[in-house]
Amino acid sequence: MSLFLVLVMVNYSRIIKLWHVVSAHRSVMAGNPTIREISTSLIERQNLTMRMSMRRFTRLTNAFSRKIENLCAAVALHFAHYNFVRVHKTLRATPAMAAGITSSLWTLENLFEEIVQ
Repeated sequence: MSLFLVLVMVNYSRIIKLWHVVSAHRSVMAGNPTIREISTSLIERQNLTMRMSMRRFTRLTNAFSRKIENLCAAVALHFAHYNFVRVHKTLRATPAMAAGITSSLWTLENLFEEIVQ
């Protein structure tokens, strides 16, 4: 299965936090998310993981991308590795295996073969 042919139904929502009133308004944008589970903590954790894993997103760095195409390729490679190759301690598998997208652990060689196809 090619990485680029995987289609996933996404639940999309937003939360608007009002700090001066200390409240939050949750709203569904697409899909069918559970209102009680709408939170920013998952995306904030994903942003931290990306920033810590890729030098391009750290502050005061000289490891930046001069072309947007190079940045897009680096981000795509990071997420492909994160989801198909890297075993997560809490899941004891890759996220792709946990979601049922693949049944086996990929190596970097498998990942590069899929990219070249």
